[in-house]
Amino acid sequence: MEQKGVQLDRETFSCSICLDLLKDPVTLPCGHNYCMECIKAHWDGQDGTGVYSCPQCRKRFIPRPVLDKNTMLAALVEELKKTGLQAAPADHCYAGPEDVACDVCTGRKLKAVKSCLVCLASYCEKHLQPHYDAAPLKKHKLVNPSKKLQENICSLHDEVMKIFCRTDRQIICYLCSVEEHKDHDTVSAAAERTERQRELEGSRGNVQQKIQDRQKDVKLLQQEVEDINQSAEKTLEGNEKLFTQLMSLLQERSRDVKQEVRSQQETQVSRVKELQEKLEQEIAELKRKDAELEQLSHTEDHNEFLHNYPSVSALSEPTDSSSIHIRPLTYFQDVTAAVSEVRDKLQQVLDEEWKKISVSVKEVDVLLSQPEPKTRAGFLRYSQEITLDPNTANRKMLLSDGNRKATRMNHNQSYSDHPDRFSRCFQVLSRESLTGRCYFEVERRGGGVDVAVAYKNINRTGSWMESVFGRNDKSWSLNCSNNSFWFNNIETPVSGPPSSRVGVYLDHSAGTLSFYSVSETMTLLHRVQTTFTQPLHAGLLIYSSGSTAEFVRVR
Repeated sequence: MEQKGVQLDRETFSCSICLDLLKDPVTLPCGHNYCMECIKAHWDGQDGTGVYSCPQCRKRFIPRPVLDKNTMLAALVEELKKTGLQAAPADHCYAGPEDVACDVCTGRKLKAVKSCLVCLASYCEKHLQPHYDAAPLKKHKLVNPSKKLQENICSLHDEVMKIFCRTDRQIICYLCSVEEHKDHDTVSAAAERTERQRELEGSRGNVQQKIQDRQKDVKLLQQEVEDINQSAEKTLEGNEKLFTQLMSLLQERSRDVKQEVRSQQETQVSRVKELQEKLEQEIAELKRKDAELEQLSHTEDHNEFLHNYPSVSALSEPTDSSSIHIRPLTYFQDVTAAVSEVRDKLQQVLDEEWKKISVSVKEVDVLLSQPEPKTRAGFLRYSQEITLDPNTANRKMLLSDGNRKATRMNHNQSYSDHPDRFSRCFQVLSRESLTGRCYFEVERRGGGVDVAVAYKNINRTGSWMESVFGRNDKSWSLNCSNNSFWFNNIETPVSGPPSSRVGVYLDHSAGTLSFYSVSETMTLLHRVQTTFTQPLHAGLLIYSSGSTAEFVRVR
């Protein structure tokens, strides 16, 4: 147990640089202890930086601290050395097959506690003591026990290798430097180590910076996970309420239909029963009349017969039964047909809208958005066919070629009234909504053409500023003729010549909208980085009469 206690003390009073017992111990302002020569050598390597740090806690000191020997700690270390020498070696102190044995011990060798790079030998605690006591030996470099000491001996000259050949990038002895490596760029191994040590510190700094950067990325991803989970839960909760409201609305309409059918049922049954009662009363009256007529027919007195006949034979006006039509099980058939039609229409709407919902869910992009394509072939991967919605077209806009082409006319077209129609501005929106990543191209002929995207709720009948593309916060517009971009009534000049074909790339979730001039190459005209809060629709604005713009089919 005593030997174990001594070993613990050795670790406590060891220098973390040379890993040996402290020699001329000094204490830094941060509280850590080192051999005076070890910390001086360490700081000598930092002289070029002007900043000196503790090898353990990395605390920095400016200027370089003045070091004084810690006499109390030195006395404790000396006492520890004596205690360690007096302790009898236990079985576990002897060298085993995997241990480095003391080169001085005879018989059963003890474990080496240090190896000397000058002596090229390993020593146990007892035989290492001269290196602490003898002045010449104190300058030797001691390291943790090593089995590779002989690798420091030159195989050609049997000399210690202390020189580094920078030309051949290898360690050599002094004889090699004057023979095989003559005229090579050589320095001492210590000098080369110092140089590489500086590089190592720089590399460590880079690695540590990358670690910090990656840790920040990990935190961002952790936050992303929390945000995704919160958003998903909030969406599910909101959708649950919406579907509950939808089902409640259907149940309410079901109750309304049921109530109306029951009310009409009661009304019609009451009418039928009322007529039924009236007819039954007539039957009873007719039966009574029939009995009177029968009785009159048996009267033997001719005068009495003739006297009573006029009153007995007179009949009351019968109820008209010609309007009674029996239609078993068909009275409310039209109601069932109407409800069935509503169901079919609702199913159609759900099928169409469900595709949009499904696309919106699949377009959720957790990680970094896909990089924008560089070539037209890359953009065409996201191509989407666009058709124009006649219900949005201004009356002076003629749609043709399957509603892909718009022409500005001088006279009104025969469009019916519709709340989605632009009344003041010569423009039109697409049927299709744009979400996720999509790309389309517009070919123009003539001047005064804008290619735009807009929210569906852009004003249709308000002032020109509220409705025209690019003059409000609900639309983004590129003027292809004047090379200018408009958003929220702010104009941004666009470089490059006017383009007859414009490509538009949208990454809705990433908030990227890019306009390109399309020719043999893709030339970026303008890019927008924002946050889109709704699905977008493609739009065309044509100022000049006779000018046309067409959504090109690209595949």
